Amino acid sequence: MSSERAIQIPVEMIHYGMTKIAQLAISRGLAETCAGTGATVNAVLPGPTSSEGVNVLVEKLSQGQSLHDFENTFFEEARPSSLLKRLTTPDEVAHLVVYVCSGLSSATTGAALRADVGVVRAVI
Repeated sequence: MSSERAIQIPVEMIHYGMTKIAQLAISRGLAETCAGTGATVNAVLPGPTSSEGVNVLVEKLSQGQSLHDFENTFFEEARPSSLLKRLTTPDEVAHLVVYVCSGLSSATTGAALRADVGVVRAVI
């Protein structure tokens, strides 16, 4: 599990982004090490996610705003590149994890797969 912050690192999160890009290097290296064995190694990169920890932070920062209003402001000001303009849910991230852990992804290895609400401004 990595993060979209691995490939789009904001200045206030350099320390976090550095650890997440390292995870991508490790997952790719492990995929290469496993070449020809039938094992696959991939990284999942969630975007801003409505997790318990994020919800606590949002509650502290929202200053009485509803979650909906806070989310609108956040994506307008802090993450304007998001195409979905909302937080992803843990279930949505889990669906991608289930896919990469299943036989359906048998031809996918060494990849960085995003569930990032379209926040990364890249086509690959």
